[in-house]
Amino acid sequence: MLIPIATLRGEFVAALWMSVFVWGEVLVLLLNRMRCPLTDIAARYTTDRADNFDIWLPRWLARHNQRIFGTLFAAGQLLLGHALLRD
Repeated sequence: MLIPIATLRGEFVAALWMSVFVWGEVLVLLLNRMRCPLTDIAARYTTDRADNFDIWLPRWLARHNQRIFGTLFAAGQLLLGHALLRD
């Protein structure tokens, strides 16, 4: 959520650094077959396997978090790309 805010404020360096950080997270997910590597660690400490057993989100949001937050991230990247090309 901060990437579009930084972009709209004209703080492109901050928006780019935040984008690089999130792209790093995306790379980790891709290398781990779209699964957070910390999920396996959390699974050692509980038998619960609900969609939100390892994340503090409502179950419906945890179930769809990659799709929802991925779409928001992509929109932020488009906004940043547009702003950089326009500037």
